[in-house]
Amino acid sequence: MSSLRGRDTRALRVGLHLGVVALSFCCGPLFAQELLPGTPQLAAFKTEGFALEATAAAKPRETPLQHPFLDQKNRILFCAVAGLSAGDFAVTRANLANGGKELNPFTRLFTGSTAGLATNFIGETVSVVGLSYYFHRTGHHRLERLSPLLNIAASSLAVAYSLRHH
Repeated sequence: MSSLRGRDTRALRVGLHLGVVALSFCCGPLFAQELLPGTPQLAAFKTEGFALEATAAAKPRETPLQHPFLDQKNRILFCAVAGLSAGDFAVTRANLANGGKELNPFTRLFTGSTAGLATNFIGETVSVVGLSYYFHRTGHHRLERLSPLLNIAASSLAVAYSLRHH
């Protein structure tokens, strides 16, 4: 990516911070809402002479419809992640070859060679697929789809910014 001006740097930092805060508000409550297995859903209580008792349901809690991990939606999302990661690699490599500077501090560690930079973007793609698989296995299917979508948005922004400021 090319170097940033002071105002652009501040806008980018504010945008990244807002994204992290928004993601933390989205993810935290989703993980906190599950009951432990075997926990009764309602407790027994009495009100003015009535004895009301609620028991845990005899049948297990219904889970949302399961889908295979590599269904059509995930294949499309993962292809988009890989394509945009390749595009980000190509644009970043071209900018670095023309004297530009990588803005992502983590990626900057790998900018010494083309192989290192490629390894970074391949690792990013594999990590997104792995995180999505983790969410799939734990039953968090919305997060399973959200993780590649967030990566697609971030990579699209990075490619667009690099092309605009090249």
